[in-house]
Amino acid sequence: MDTAHFWQLVEQAREGAGDDQEVVSRATALLAARMPADIVTAQQVLWDLMAASYRAPLWAAAYLINGGCSDDAFEYFRGWLMAQGRAVFERAVLDPDSLADLPAIREAAAEELDIDCEEMLSIAYCAHLTATGEQLPPDCFTIRYPGLDLDWDFDDRTEMTRRLPRLAALYPR
Repeated sequence: MDTAHFWQLVEQAREGAGDDQEVVSRATALLAARMPADIVTAQQVLWDLMAASYRAPLWAAAYLINGGCSDDAFEYFRGWLMAQGRAVFERAVLDPDSLADLPAIREAAAEELDIDCEEMLSIAYCAHLTATGEQLPPDCFTIRYPGLDLDWDFDDRTEMTRRLPRLAALYPR
């Protein structure tokens, strides 16, 4: 499975889904119906996308949205972002402030809800277990996160407002 096929699977899972958990369930089922080799390669694609989205500006956006953001919370945020589909994911990686346009982000801001979807990171694992009765091989993927631009201070409200003005306006806390 390549990146384009992975995104097609996510888009198919999103069709008619009521929420992120349903996207996860559908994506897992769709993946489980594929050959085990496809499931294994999907795991690498997922983690390649996680590495591609490991950027300080996106982390800053997650920090604003969730009122703080640990390493794990940033992974779960990117799992949510992946569940939103390719267009949203790619736009947010390039321009994290574009997240302010999403209805889910606006609703979360109004209701002070966290945005995350840890379960999205496990779709290949769960699909492989369903399809084969076995766990994914332990060495079936690698992840190499790039270095972060450390020139960000997530706790500096002035800086965050300057760099992510639309998100900062939604999240004044």
